[in-house]
Amino acid sequence: MFWICCILLSASAIALTDSEELKQINKVAQFYGERAGKRVDAWRQLINNIAPNDESAKLAEVNTFFNQLIFIDDIKLWGKTDYWATPLEFLGAAAGDCEDFSIAKYFTLRELGIADNKLRLVYVKALKPNQFHMVVAYYPTPSAVPLLLDNLDGEIKPANERPDLLPIYSFNGSKLWLMKQKGQGQLAGNSSRLSLWNDLRQRSNHIQLHRPNINFDK
Repeated sequence: MFWICCILLSASAIALTDSEELKQINKVAQFYGERAGKRVDAWRQLINNIAPNDESAKLAEVNTFFNQLIFIDDIKLWGKTDYWATPLEFLGAAAGDCEDFSIAKYFTLRELGIADNKLRLVYVKALKPNQFHMVVAYYPTPSAVPLLLDNLDGEIKPANERPDLLPIYSFNGSKLWLMKQKGQGQLAGNSSRLSLWNDLRQRSNHIQLHRPNINFDK
């Protein structure tokens, strides 16, 4: 099976202080506008409210929260063929493509304490509508069939119930796998090999924001 997971190296999740949360909200509000700041505030409240919940409840709440945002291609929103927005940029713009949905879910689940060895960002070929796509895979155990969080299909389903998705490669905070073979994915090195991932993490760490070409709050 394409989706079987091998053991990953975990990375630590860092909870934000109240002052750090307020800094995020204010910075987004100043850069994108008041409504964008309210979206970040709602995101922070979500994280605080569901932190005591079990992992399955966290998956459902996070998936539903981000799937409310608007899907749009990078070229229209950011003027680039491929741009991986940080969660703050995604919430600031109120829109993004499949990578932005998945990245925001991944970062949120990590902050909620779900171990990196249970999560992967998976780049797939969506057979319908015949395009490249990204989803989040959650592995309850290393050998389990993962559950997929997706913006195309809002219902969280096991990977073996998504024959419309053909996995190509996957990564998390530390590792990168090629998924060309049946059985376990083929380890291909560190996720730092992905330049878009490196750029995203740097912008996220320094709260660097970019302005979209379209303002959905007007």
